[in-house]
Amino acid sequence: MPSAGDTRTPERISEAGAPRGNPFGARFVAPLYLGASLNPVNSSIIATALVAIAAALHIPVGDTAILISSLYLTSALAQPAAGRLAEEFGPRRIFVAGITLVLVAGIVGSLAHSLTALIVARVLIGAGTSAGYPAAMLLIRRRAEQAGHAAPPREVLGGLSITGAATVAVGPAIGGLLIGGAGWRAAFWINIPVAAVALFLALAGIARDPDPLRLGSPRALASRIDLLGMLGFGGSLTALMIFLDALPRLDWPALAAALVLAATLAGWELRAAQPFLDVRLLVANGALTRTYLRNGLTLMGTYVILYGLTQWLEVARGLSAYQAGLMLMPMGVLTALAARVVSRRAAVRWPLIACAVLLLVGAMATLFVGSGTPIAAVICVTAVFGLTSGAGTVANQTVLYQEAPAAALGTASGLLRTFGYIGSIASAAITGTAFHRGVSDSGLHSIAWVLVAISALVLVMTVLDRQLARADLHHTDQPPAGARNPGPAPSTEPTRAEPTRTEIPRTESRSADMTTGTHTTPALDPARTALLLMDFQPVVLGAVPDPQGVLARAGEALDWARAHGAHVVFVRVALTDKDAAAVPSHNKTFSQAVAAGYLTDGTAATAVHESLKAEEDDLTVRKTRISAFASDTDLRAELRARNVDTLVLAGLSTSGVVLTTLRQAADEDYRLFLLADATADPDPEVHRVLMEKVFPHQAEIISTADLAALSTAAQ
Repeated sequence: MPSAGDTRTPERISEAGAPRGNPFGARFVAPLYLGASLNPVNSSIIATALVAIAAALHIPVGDTAILISSLYLTSALAQPAAGRLAEEFGPRRIFVAGITLVLVAGIVGSLAHSLTALIVARVLIGAGTSAGYPAAMLLIRRRAEQAGHAAPPREVLGGLSITGAATVAVGPAIGGLLIGGAGWRAAFWINIPVAAVALFLALAGIARDPDPLRLGSPRALASRIDLLGMLGFGGSLTALMIFLDALPRLDWPALAAALVLAATLAGWELRAAQPFLDVRLLVANGALTRTYLRNGLTLMGTYVILYGLTQWLEVARGLSAYQAGLMLMPMGVLTALAARVVSRRAAVRWPLIACAVLLLVGAMATLFVGSGTPIAAVICVTAVFGLTSGAGTVANQTVLYQEAPAAALGTASGLLRTFGYIGSIASAAITGTAFHRGVSDSGLHSIAWVLVAISALVLVMTVLDRQLARADLHHTDQPPAGARNPGPAPSTEPTRAEPTRTEIPRTESRSADMTTGTHTTPALDPARTALLLMDFQPVVLGAVPDPQGVLARAGEALDWARAHGAHVVFVRVALTDKDAAAVPSHNKTFSQAVAAGYLTDGTAATAVHESLKAEEDDLTVRKTRISAFASDTDLRAELRARNVDTLVLAGLSTSGVVLTTLRQAADEDYRLFLLADATADPDPEVHRVLMEKVFPHQAEIISTADLAALSTAAQ
């Protein structure tokens, strides 16, 4: 995925260009919801058509499984690729192009008379529908920033999840109804009217992309979108699918090819200027990577039931396609309801834990389902998985929105879906393995045991993920999507607020690409960069709002420096007896400190906070005045010896050490980055004014979440 240091930024909006009224009105969200639903509905509706297709084409039912896997494989490859293209060429263009391709695919499938033609149609559907979700996520993110929202627009994201998650479960019921009344071709021609409506709504309701279409030379274009990275990703994923599709037979050559291609891809992406799959970011941003894994495993469990139970109902219980689909309707309804409830909550940790618990409960309940189980009991079991699907999809999507770099949200969103499709492909392999000797109760119970293992793993991952709790603290007090974020209110007293991530101000100080008009944040070279953690001491922490929140973000910045090889400098303020004696009475700040005795060196209050652990190669300086350069160590010489020309600043307080050090470092020509969310001041209004009005003229204002992406751009 592209880094946040790219010349492409999530939005370039002046106050005059901000949307008036509700920025997420029906004209804007309707095409996004409809377009994003095309992929999941095509993923699920085909389940009830396989038996009819096999009969019409005079082929074994097992051969029709390729219609499922071909769409999943195409979607798994195309989702992040579409996201990358949306970042590069504009999300509206890619969204419209995808819907147009779905329209064409619906025509091809409706006229097909062979399995090959149907496979072509499904591949086209997979490619076209894959543009919907990542482009929608990027459009929503840009719209939110345009409206001045720092928090995720939860209800809008929830609506996106509801339309996607609900159609997965409702698809079999819709498919059963259509196919029962109009034949198997309905699974393809239904795309024609739906895509036509979506195309009309998109052209009417989504504003044109502001940047002109810029292709450049084929070589430059291939480099910008990392075409080789895309191909390597596709090759490794294809080999993995072949291995999974062959189960229970072990296709060792396919597995070896998948591993070799994956290793080659990782090596290539580590050297790519604009990597399609940002390996360093995935390693450094554990919260994002865990979200991908958690989402893939959860959807694996949901799809195992969706496909496995559908086949079991039709074969073992003798139900028609329509009846089997109808039985899954409660699952779809509860998916939508759960998604709606979770989307209205700012917290994500407890919904994700509840999702994992429900997945485990549903898996264990499936162990007791058999041919003699009452239909009502079977419906109740499917309902549990509906709750799991709705809650998990919305919560994981919100975590992605929070953790992914803004400039890379399109690719990141596509990768979220890719992990979901890998889970879906794996679920097909699990179902095929369990039913390879025939669809039976024992095969269903084998599936249930696999589900028990999957759900237990998801539960452990979720409970142990401390970042989820920190993210909840950061976002629980953010304003809803329907209102402009007014910014912090003036205050003269220190307050303790729930931790929030600081909104990064948009200013005119950033450099501009004269070709595209986009803002550019310079990349970070960790080898030439020093992270200055300034005055994170108990004596100072007690004076600022949200001390634990800002301390946690300082810890995240320290983790980034460790992971990427940046230099670390701890700066603390403390006075020896000699230093105290040298403070003149007219120095208001330090004469008062001397009189009070709270900056005395050697006390616990003046030590660097225990959560920020220094290592042998780190530099710790003790300063006797406000600026970090006024220390007992020649900081300039130490930085020169380490070949440092770039400083990343974080500290307490904004109007004290941060202001003084930043202005002095700017005069000495350091490249400066300021971590807005790892900086605080006793007066929130002073903090806001400095961040928005003063500091952007000397430094790049970023957040801790931007660090990993900015550093990869320099590799």
